[in-house]
Amino acid sequence: MPVPPSGEPSPADPAHAPGPVRVTALDVVRLLVELFALFTFAWWGFTAWPFAWNVLAGIAAPALAILLWALFVSPKAAVRVHPFVRAVVELLVFAAATVAWWTMGQVWIGLAFALVAVVSGVLVGRRRLS
Repeated sequence: MPVPPSGEPSPADPAHAPGPVRVTALDVVRLLVELFALFTFAWWGFTAWPFAWNVLAGIAAPALAILLWALFVSPKAAVRVHPFVRAVVELLVFAAATVAWWTMGQVWIGLAFALVAVVSGVLVGRRRLS
């Protein structure tokens, strides 16, 4: 197979083709935690505020979480930051979701969410740093 002039292997070269993406149970749990946090922000926004403000909060709260996640935490984050900063942003999003459940009077849901979020965060963080 010919090598392009840049010296890079050809994308069609099977020896340099990316392998299949492995999705683990931890990846699925992590995705569910992230989606549940977004659901939490929307639910909190639409139910915890009076009319007119509830529409704004129900749309703005999950949008802000998505923006923070895309900027700092996502695997293809727009801003590359130190892993500690990434973990702090992630923790802030999940802590805010936990507090939202508490303010809605659902302490046990908030605690269960916090437990699952922290455990999955620690496991994902250990996997990333290894």
